[in-house]
Amino acid sequence: MSDSPMTQAGEAAGSPDGALPGDRALLILAADHRDSLERGLYGLTAPPTPAQAARISADKLLVYQALVDAAAWVPAQVQPGVLIDEQYGASVAELASHSDGAISLCMPLEASGQEWFRFAYGDDWQRHAGSFGAEYAKVLVRDNPGLDPARREQQATRLGQVSAWAARAGRSLILELLVPATDADNEATEGDIDRYDDELRPGHTLQVMECLQDHGVEPALWTVEGLDRHDDAVAVAAMAQRGGRQARCLTGGRNAPEGTLKHWLQVAAPIPGWAGFAIGRSIWWDPLRARLRHLSTTGEARRRIRAVYADYARYYLRAREGTLPAEPDVAL
Repeated sequence: MSDSPMTQAGEAAGSPDGALPGDRALLILAADHRDSLERGLYGLTAPPTPAQAARISADKLLVYQALVDAAAWVPAQVQPGVLIDEQYGASVAELASHSDGAISLCMPLEASGQEWFRFAYGDDWQRHAGSFGAEYAKVLVRDNPGLDPARREQQATRLGQVSAWAARAGRSLILELLVPATDADNEATEGDIDRYDDELRPGHTLQVMECLQDHGVEPALWTVEGLDRHDDAVAVAAMAQRGGRQARCLTGGRNAPEGTLKHWLQVAAPIPGWAGFAIGRSIWWDPLRARLRHLSTTGEARRRIRAVYADYARYYLRAREGTLPAEPDVAL
């Protein structure tokens, strides 16, 4: 497979049923982080000053420019996308919305840093959701069958309202699902996150997806934390399409190290019903941190982000096409 500029940039990238033209892979560079970015990367302990906010916005623009650079060289089977927030990424959203389909625009609806889903702009969320003409609206959801039933019911009802709005607006909805371990989960797995990911999270994920579907939550795409096993990825894709639904799945990055993330992509990519990935910090966090610490230049950070995104894009396609070497069996 050789690299070439995209030849299908003018095609619409998304549709409410999660399909992509020509079976292209939707590969989203996620940069909608806000609360975690302020604290973790910039070390802020109070709301940002105008100068600090401008710096964050400039860095998000840098990430987008690196994605545009990469889009000129990734294979034509890729539809690049950017997930960007209005707070720090309004200029990016404006550019992507006028890219003639070269970059799919995805924007979040949720307030950042919340345990349970809340709208970023309160009762004014629908006006903000329509401000940039994004192809995809995204909601981040944390859920687990072991959490408080009343809070889960309240969240599911609210998400059902979002799903109904997306259907009326003709907007493709992406539901980014995080399934954190409960105290009971940690006790059962002795606090071992790898055991939780392997033994409990896949089953919890299926239960949460079914529950949300039963509450009228019908995303076009489910972004799911990476899965280690083929059978679990098959089951998640089947749940997304339960009862004749047409939804598909994306692999979420969860700021995983390269080896883990590539394993997750290799597991999911060949399976029908998996449509791409949404990876963020694993691609741009270290380049931006090096630049903040004056260990690299702006140009070097941009080139590094471009290279890492393009590498994951090519890797995903090779995984989907079955041209990667088989991974060795791991004794469990």
